Amino acid sequence: METMTDTARGDAATPLDSWAPVVLWSKPEDERRGTPLLVLFHGYMADEADLMGLTDHLPAEFTVASVRAPLPAGPGFSWFPLERDADYSVEHVVESVTAVSAWLDGVRGVHSSVSILGFSQGMGVATSLLRHRPTDFACVVGLSGFAVPAEDHAFFRDDAVAASRTPFFWGRDQEDPVITAEMIEFTHAWLVKHTALTKILYSNMFHGINLRELGHVREFLSMTVLGRR
Repeated sequence: METMTDTARGDAATPLDSWAPVVLWSKPEDERRGTPLLVLFHGYMADEADLMGLTDHLPAEFTVASVRAPLPAGPGFSWFPLERDADYSVEHVVESVTAVSAWLDGVRGVHSSVSILGFSQGMGVATSLLRHRPTDFACVVGLSGFAVPAEDHAFFRDDAVAASRTPFFWGRDQEDPVITAEMIEFTHAWLVKHTALTKILYSNMFHGINLRELGHVREFLSMTVLGRR
């Protein structure tokens, strides 16, 4: 698999309203037109390279774009402060997802559809994008992650999400040591109420991704986006 990197680079000093992310692409620009796009959002303290290894396990028809989060965090990057951090707020989530949405608007036009996949904190980004733009995505994949409690913020159009019932794949391990039980309970209730949910549990995966799950993700994308049965 060859990967291409956009030359525009996110920077901690760059305001999010003018943020241009680092992006790894699975296909060169001249091969992307007309293909379905799958955008990957990595987890906390990771970067855009972290999920690109998934590409070899996904349908070859997709163009895959893996995006770097805007905020430095440890050895990697973060989409927004963690809920336990003193500077966490729903408004910080909104700022980050607004920036990602603006970037997506600049690239979606050449693709036949857009789907999104998030791991861990990246699932918080993916679900928040769906909640902001309920009809924009062919499907959403969430791996070992969560949805953000929105506190009735107007950014999150949950009624419209429920009306659209976007296909959603959620894979996790019940023994995941990272995502709290309270967050899992909220996420499960939200997904059941608002999406066409496919939920699969995996044992001995903990806070990770395994090959069995990737096989299911491949099948889900093939059926949902490519129309294969």
